[in-house]
Amino acid sequence: MNDFENELFPVPEAEAPKPTSGLGSTSLSHKSAAQSSSRLFATGLVALAVTLCYYALTAKVGDPIHLWFGLLMIVGASFPALMWAKRADSRFPVFEVLMLTGINTYAIPLLGGHEQLRIYPDQTITNAALCVLLYQLIANFTFAVTSGQPKNTPVWRTEVITGDIADYLGYGMIITTVYTMIVGFTDWIPYDLMGPVRAVCYGVGIVSTFLQSRMWGQGTLPHYRKGIFIFQLALQVTFSFAALFLIGGLSILALGLLGYVSGGKKIPILPLVIVLPIIAVLHNGKSVMRDKYWEGKAPMPSITGVPAFFSEWFGNGLNFSADGSTQNSSHAGSKLLDRTSLFHILCLVVDCTPSRQAYLGGLTYSYVPSQFIPSFFYGSNKPVAHAGTNRLSIYYGLQDENATTKTTIAFGLVSEAYANFGLFGVGLLGATLAFCFRRFCDWSANSPILSYPGLVLVILMAWSFQTEMTMAAWLGSLYQACMAVLGVPFVMRNILGR
Repeated sequence: MNDFENELFPVPEAEAPKPTSGLGSTSLSHKSAAQSSSRLFATGLVALAVTLCYYALTAKVGDPIHLWFGLLMIVGASFPALMWAKRADSRFPVFEVLMLTGINTYAIPLLGGHEQLRIYPDQTITNAALCVLLYQLIANFTFAVTSGQPKNTPVWRTEVITGDIADYLGYGMIITTVYTMIVGFTDWIPYDLMGPVRAVCYGVGIVSTFLQSRMWGQGTLPHYRKGIFIFQLALQVTFSFAALFLIGGLSILALGLLGYVSGGKKIPILPLVIVLPIIAVLHNGKSVMRDKYWEGKAPMPSITGVPAFFSEWFGNGLNFSADGSTQNSSHAGSKLLDRTSLFHILCLVVDCTPSRQAYLGGLTYSYVPSQFIPSFFYGSNKPVAHAGTNRLSIYYGLQDENATTKTTIAFGLVSEAYANFGLFGVGLLGATLAFCFRRFCDWSANSPILSYPGLVLVILMAWSFQTEMTMAAWLGSLYQACMAVLGVPFVMRNILGR
């Protein structure tokens, strides 16, 4: 790493943890890690260059300045990930993944000519793009100049799960797979218990999926466990998709991808080539399936009817289009990217605020403290996790009170920050997230992955690409996941004596 890179992204001297349970960042030899990092960095540079050239030639923008803004967004989102890829270590790229989501949520909708951008004047789009660039600039700068010393106290250095970790991870996958099947096809779990059970099962699933994927990337996952892992991962994704919601299954797949890449600095090309077209086709046929099974009240499939259900879904995805013509998977893929857009929402907020509607002055952030108070103490008036999102939807005229109980519109952290405090809020958001992520990652640099800080890092990794939430929902769900994930080893260690 040259001096310029050291200044931008300084690495603590003790950043590389000691190998622990086959999951530490030094499980790969230094030479092998350096080679893997070089290959991943080169692949990233090529992908970035190809992406920039593609959109430079095909961008659908009304103002030429929007082309340059969109390309700068891609560079600003990719830069931290490229610097992480070049380093010969397997430090968790939590902040890097957070920034990388800016490509599909902001840059591609702008460059691809998202259909809802047509209703906004060029100046509004320009102002929204400047918001994103300001957020990226301040976040990247703050991350570069922030550092922290690794913690070495027992809390930060002690493993909370001992023994054969592969066994525990296998059991964790089974628990989550069974839960996904039960919640998707039965009503066995009482409604009052659904929240706690979901938190525990999905929390355990997050850790199990990420760590086994990371072990696979590092080359430490036993061969006989790879087949079991893939089988259970496929079941979880299939059961999740069977509810006609793609986001749950996509999150599982994204988490597995992040674990594999962070562990071995390698990209699983073949699985991506297989999985991405399938997801694009399913997304393309989703509307027809929802019309039939949701609006038309057709009975949802039983577990034995899942194969026929997906066969029908694939048929709709390959043949359906608004004008009745056949659509290919590349067009379906572009529609999928459109659905992840947050840029058109940011344009709405920028267009209305403060010219027609005043800044909220922190109103949506006032819902954050209540998310850390158990309902038992708060009472029946506790705000729901998406209270901030609902308030924004009503404030900007997208929904009324009744509609918010049925559908949640994604606003994202940047739009929320602007709605509350304008450009100052956007800059403060970028600085706060970068500072907190960098500090915690540096503090836990020497922590075994199976320590409490290591497990928190795994959860942060899972939440780093959940940028469609507002702050109250993001922090509230993160807190619940931490309590569930950290509570399991606490019980095993202090009560069961394992």
